[in-house]
Amino acid sequence: MAWIVLVVSGVLEAVWVAALDRSEGFTRPVPVAVFAAGLALSMIGLGFALREVPVGTGYAVWVGIGAALTVAYATISGAEAFSAVKLLLVAGIVGCVIGLKVLA
Repeated sequence: MAWIVLVVSGVLEAVWVAALDRSEGFTRPVPVAVFAAGLALSMIGLGFALREVPVGTGYAVWVGIGAALTVAYATISGAEAFSAVKLLLVAGIVGCVIGLKVLA
């Protein structure tokens, strides 16, 4: 159960980061609300997961999922340019996250 919560919390990290970007400096109420809710739920989930998952592994998985999804979102939305090198590096992050789960 802790791993499922950790993965969902990692996804929520990407949600709050994307909402932060869309908030235009906290001037748009809906993205600010999504940011606040996503941040709170992401942190609560991370805290819950860390009761069973070692802190170093849990944090690295949480950040890795959030980072990979944030790059994917930014690329798909057109905010960042696509490149094969970027894809390879994000695949490396995903591979490392999977490796940490396998070793845990």
